[in-house]
Amino acid sequence: MLDESTKQQVKQYFERIKNPITIQLYSGEHEKREELVSFLNDILSLSPLIKLENSNDLSDGLRFSILSNGNPTGIHFSGIPMGYEFTSFILAILQSGGNPIKLEEGILSAVSKLNGEFRFETFISLDCHNCPEVVQTLNSFALVNSNISHNMIDGAMYPDLVKERNIQGVPAVYLNGERFLSGKAEASVIFDKLLELYSVPSAIDSNEEMESPKQIYDVTVIGGGPSGVTAAVYAARKGLNTLVIADRLGGQVKDTLGIENIISIPYTTGPELTHVLADQLDKNQIKKKENVRVQKIEPGQIKIIHLNTGEKIHTKTVILSTGAKWRELNVPGEKEYVGKGVAYCPHCDGPFFKDKDVAVVGGGNSGVEAALDLSGIVKSVTLVEFGDKLNADKVLLDKVASSPNIKTLIKAQTTEIQTGEDKVTGLTYKDRSTEQISTIPLDGVFVQIGLVPNSSFVKDLVATNRFGEILVDEKCKTNVDGIFACGDVTNTPYKQIIIAMGEGAKAAISAFEYLLHAA
Repeated sequence: MLDESTKQQVKQYFERIKNPITIQLYSGEHEKREELVSFLNDILSLSPLIKLENSNDLSDGLRFSILSNGNPTGIHFSGIPMGYEFTSFILAILQSGGNPIKLEEGILSAVSKLNGEFRFETFISLDCHNCPEVVQTLNSFALVNSNISHNMIDGAMYPDLVKERNIQGVPAVYLNGERFLSGKAEASVIFDKLLELYSVPSAIDSNEEMESPKQIYDVTVIGGGPSGVTAAVYAARKGLNTLVIADRLGGQVKDTLGIENIISIPYTTGPELTHVLADQLDKNQIKKKENVRVQKIEPGQIKIIHLNTGEKIHTKTVILSTGAKWRELNVPGEKEYVGKGVAYCPHCDGPFFKDKDVAVVGGGNSGVEAALDLSGIVKSVTLVEFGDKLNADKVLLDKVASSPNIKTLIKAQTTEIQTGEDKVTGLTYKDRSTEQISTIPLDGVFVQIGLVPNSSFVKDLVATNRFGEILVDEKCKTNVDGIFACGDVTNTPYKQIIIAMGEGAKAAISAFEYLLHAA
């Protein structure tokens, strides 16, 4: 199944395996079982430290587990992990084989102390670029705590189970049989969800913190997108002791599939650009804390940053570059039915709506692009726009005009997402010209109405405008001494990657000047 180029690349990775790995294949019948066995045999051929073992436990024919040194790791796969999940599978083997787990130590320490039984299941699509992050995070959790198990389930291979649980979006995560979360989620989000539901021990206790030497950074950048990475690189090149705190490197850019407007780079993708950003941080030897979330910042000459792991970071200056996230409609039926007909990623969730009727709310570039993407999969798309016209680029509008299964509604205010029998059944809107209320029968709603800044954790610290954007001056200074901000989280106009990078450079130089005068 694997081509020779892929085999050679994986073989090089497998040279890092330290502990013997057993892939335990459960018995059972499935039309794809022979294909799975062929795939696993390809994997076996790439390392003498990997062997295949048949289990007498009856399953569905597509389930297998990973053992390390003959011991269960808690990692299971139901399906053939190709597509985007191939990386998750290879990484699971490497980490089970003794390679480091690439999650923040504070999170792993806290998760390792969890008591009780935690049976995670993640339904994925092999075409979903958001799913691997969830799968890899939960696999890591299983490796550090024997109370945790995780099973990746390819929804396409288990249509009856998908229908039984009414799954209409991926990733869909279940914990002990109950829905845990739906949609894109970084490790920090999953960890925070565990914090909400369970008593998760802190990564450190107060005694440990008191006994440990206090390191004071010159600059701490919060955020790992284009503006944050640029700020960190510029600060490090000025000789400043720099730390980056990010729930995930790449930020929103990581979810962008095609980028064609960065001057000197004719074309790249979000994942490719994210890799370049991470590489540049490493080359400049910049310290990182990934997969963690900042809860609050204490101002002062030395600022104290509190993390969700219980850790505290001491720093002379802070650069806020936390970007933005998808804006929600905030209407009845939206939050309750995320993953059950309400979605935000047409690339990931579109295949679940094949030959069905859907709506896309939002008439900007992202909304129109989503409608065009979906039009090749679904039966029909209704494009719902609040304003008087669609506000997308002309080239996109021309494509919409020539797409027979896209219908457009303008001056339409979405008021409710209709639901029934645990699924989306329609969308209700008000015609802003006539005040008439109408309902469109639908199977799914994709929300594409822009962005909201990730500034809630500092709303009581720095000044923001009515949109929640952090107010900065021409040098990226906030109203708080020693705290700067840049990128999409600020009131800087035009949310573009190249502009965010420029603002990141400006913020770092401003922080450098501040430290010069403070010395």
